[in-house]
Amino acid sequence: MKFIVSSGQLLKQLQVLGGVINNNNTLPILDNFLFELKENELKISASDLETIMSTVIEVESESEGSVAISARLLLDTLKTFPNQPLTFKTEENNTVEISSSHGKYDMAYFDGNEFPKAVTLDSPSSTTIPGDVLATAISKTIFAAGSDDLRPVMSGVFFQFNSENLTFVATDAHKLVKYSRTDVTAKDTAEFIMPKKPLNLLKGILAGSNSDVTIEYNDSNAKFIFDNVVLVCRLIDGKYPNYEAVIPKENPNKLTVDRGTFLNSVKRVSIFSSKTTHQIRLKMAGTELNISAEDIDYSNKAEERLACDYQGDDMQIGFNSRFLTEMLSNLNSNEVLIEMSMSNRAGILTPIDGVDDGEFITMLVMPVMLNN
Repeated sequence: MKFIVSSGQLLKQLQVLGGVINNNNTLPILDNFLFELKENELKISASDLETIMSTVIEVESESEGSVAISARLLLDTLKTFPNQPLTFKTEENNTVEISSSHGKYDMAYFDGNEFPKAVTLDSPSSTTIPGDVLATAISKTIFAAGSDDLRPVMSGVFFQFNSENLTFVATDAHKLVKYSRTDVTAKDTAEFIMPKKPLNLLKGILAGSNSDVTIEYNDSNAKFIFDNVVLVCRLIDGKYPNYEAVIPKENPNKLTVDRGTFLNSVKRVSIFSSKTTHQIRLKMAGTELNISAEDIDYSNKAEERLACDYQGDDMQIGFNSRFLTEMLSNLNSNEVLIEMSMSNRAGILTPIDGVDDGEFITMLVMPVMLNN
């Protein structure tokens, strides 16, 4: 097996695929990239058993074959080359010889047949969605997903497709984000839970992309196809909690505030909060919002006042400042609306501006008990 490929193009593709590979694999073969050559098409794959991702690049070749080459060794070598053609050639003694304009490098390879095969999806449903829309949906929700191994269904993002809209939901029981698009729809109704790792990979590749992504899915696996990349992953098994039930419907107290000013204020005041609860207190009255925090153990306290537009009864409510900071940081709007009912019920954050037509974002944050 022999082929000639541009070092820069190969490195770019391998760096994308490298995100799939775990640092501590149970199977040694998973520390490798799989190279499958069919004349002038080279298909490269990486896998961690749960997720397998492959990409196809054009090469100069007239041969066929498949080998698995050490990912770490190959990436470290390619990073040192200026862009140039490299010749890969398999030798008799289970090594691949790489020839550059500077010299020759031999590295061991494994038989490509030992590498795990990608799952084929039987009679899948399918939806096509613009790449940048999918990347936005992932980045707006993934930060709210949980990381509790005891509740695996909450450690991913819930995809809900139907003929009216696409909805993406993530929650860890303290905060919840629901992101919907009415400008993109699916033919069939479907629901599945995507794990975080493949979503983070997709988010990185698709940010600012003009490509369309075809998503195929059945009960156990999902497949994402775009440009020359295919990603197949196992879905999280289980039933997603009824998130609609936890979103309070009656919220008479409405606070409108400048997002940037509010975010900076929360960040500053939270420095003085308790290191265990990260609790900050919001006190609304008239056109004034009072933000305060106190760490009784160290006699630290801070208080700030902001101008706001508030409609409702005077009230106080406590929130975990880290959750508020994450949510405010993930919005692009100039102003946000916070809707509340009582100090022991969840607050709802929505952006007032800065969203596309057909784009809807609802963020929910649970309160913390105020210690008077």
